[in-house]
Amino acid sequence: MTSGARVSLVVNGRRREVADVPFGERLLDTLRWRLSLKGTKEGCRAGNCGACTVLVDGRPMLSCLLLTHEANGASVTTIEGVEALSVGRAVVRAFEAEGGLQCGYCTPGFVMALVGHLASPGADRSPAAVRAALEGNLCRCTGYASIVRAAQRAAKEVA
Repeated sequence: MTSGARVSLVVNGRRREVADVPFGERLLDTLRWRLSLKGTKEGCRAGNCGACTVLVDGRPMLSCLLLTHEANGASVTTIEGVEALSVGRAVVRAFEAEGGLQCGYCTPGFVMALVGHLASPGADRSPAAVRAALEGNLCRCTGYASIVRAAQRAAKEVA
C-alpha cells in the first residue's frame, strides 16, 4: 500500500513534482508545507473566508477545498508569483496606494481573487462586479473601504 501518488504542478511558472501526496491532501497544505509557499493563508479550512485563494489555470480557487490530486497538471499561481503578472502588479500597487490591508492576513486572498477576476477576458470592471468578485473574502480588521478602493483603483488601471 502506498501513501500517495506523484503530482505534477506548474507553480508560479516553475514545474514542481511532488511525491507521495496522500489522496486527501488539500492544495493549501501542499503549497504551504511541501513547497514552503507560506503566503497562501489558512483561515477557516471550510471555504468561508477566502484567505487561501490561489489561481488554478487562471481562475480563483479556494485551495482549502481543492485536493492536490484535482490540480494535477494545472498551473497554480500563489501570492508569491502574482507580481509576474501585469494585472498582479497593478493590484499590488493599488492595495499599497489605498492602504488595502491592516494586519495583512486576508490580503493574499483578496489580491488573488481580484487578479483572477480582472485577468479574465471580458471581465466586467464595474464597481458592482469588482465588489462581487471579492464577496467570498473576509477581513476582520478593516471596514472594507480601503480594500474596495484598492480594488476599484486596480480595475481602472487595468481597463
